[in-house]
Amino acid sequence: MYYNQRTVAKPVFCSGVGVHSGKKVNLTIKPAPLNHGIKFKRTDLPNSACISARFNMVVDTSLATVIGYDGFIVSTIEHLMASFSGLSIDNALVEIDAYEVPIMDGSAGPFTSAILKAGITEQIGPKYFFVVKKPVEIKEGDKSVSMYPSSTFKISYTISFDHPLIKYQSYTINVSDKVFEKDICSARTFGFLNEIKYLRSYGFAKGGSLDNAVVIDKEAIINSGGLRYPNEFVRHKILDCIGDFSLLGLPIMGHVILNKSGHSFNHAFLREFINQKESWETRAVQDMDDLSRT
Repeated sequence: MYYNQRTVAKPVFCSGVGVHSGKKVNLTIKPAPLNHGIKFKRTDLPNSACISARFNMVVDTSLATVIGYDGFIVSTIEHLMASFSGLSIDNALVEIDAYEVPIMDGSAGPFTSAILKAGITEQIGPKYFFVVKKPVEIKEGDKSVSMYPSSTFKISYTISFDHPLIKYQSYTINVSDKVFEKDICSARTFGFLNEIKYLRSYGFAKGGSLDNAVVIDKEAIINSGGLRYPNEFVRHKILDCIGDFSLLGLPIMGHVILNKSGHSFNHAFLREFINQKESWETRAVQDMDDLSRT
């Protein structure tokens, strides 16, 4: 039996503030038909075009992942996209009344909980996967991203910061609905206090607060509640990776290994991966054994 495509069972409503604009944002996730994919539509602008959540629609990755089409943009999509990918949702229309997806608590947890509460519907149509056949790798200095054949979607991430609270962290997971919900979706974005002050001086991070990020100064975590996981930093990097790699447009059967990567380098890898057509194929997957027989 093949894996089928999935969508949300009914509309999902979320609201919050944009991390950079500081303004209130409302979004609605609506069910969508087979082969629709994930698309965003700005409801605050007349004649807004739908923007497909695909890597070739990415227009900026300097502070967040931003997609755009025909003059319309939607920013900071990575946490919501991680929820879609982590919950194996293939088709949805996201209507949003501002340019930024709300930051919520800085993680994908609120989106994930709202989607699970609304329910997920299996659709009668096969889900297609990017099945990795040969290794693909890019390197730049001490940064690297590679992907290898695997019978699951697996991520190994290593980070290293010159800070006593982070230092070196490495974590590996097999991405599934349950693992994403339990171990990844609640990991929050993080930032250093001096960087946040710098961003605000240039008009960014107006909505950033201790309610939606882990904030670190020279020696301590400022948030009174501390961390949700001892290695929350690398878990959040995995969350971002899931969101970024979902912009391939199809789920992945492969092992992604990242070292000191970020949004921009992730997307550089996606472009290289697509260009190396001999390294992958797209097909429906019957079961895990189907891959081992190829």
